[in-house]
Amino acid sequence: MDIEPRLGVDFGRVIHGGLLAPGENDTVFLDGSFEQALASRATEGVYDVLPGLIEAFGGRAWIISKCGDRIRKRTLAWLDHHDFYERTGLPKDNVRFCRKREEKARHCAELGITHMIDDRLDVHRAIREIVPYRYLFGPEAGPDWVRHIDGWDAAEVIRRDIPAEPSRPATHRSR
Repeated sequence: MDIEPRLGVDFGRVIHGGLLAPGENDTVFLDGSFEQALASRATEGVYDVLPGLIEAFGGRAWIISKCGDRIRKRTLAWLDHHDFYERTGLPKDNVRFCRKREEKARHCAELGITHMIDDRLDVHRAIREIVPYRYLFGPEAGPDWVRHIDGWDAAEVIRRDIPAEPSRPATHRSR
């Protein structure tokens, strides 16, 4: 039996607040008021690309984010405030949180994540033996065992890494 592909996506600096200029920090979400956090922006291109990826994964996609209780509440409120679930097709129950980055490996294993987008190399190290397709999001490239994606427009490459279903021709895949 083939494993169904499943997508994991980090929230901070991937879905929200990413692609800032070098040295620039988006601290409003973390340190600003609740209202400022809600008003803060999504990463450029997320609404153009992520809905198609979630569809390509058959809705088998999860946000897997590291944060404490205060930021968890802000994240969930931000997702609702920006109609994220409706705009992307991500099921509302498909959001997971953990306290330490390396704990994302446990979520990936439990969920059967096959493809993970995260901006932190330490997360990719933790999931290296669990998740076969790893994408380092943002301006910094990593080692050759993780694929660099510098922004959402480059994330379209993930579609080529989705294994073809027996009923679907494999012509869309190129390696």
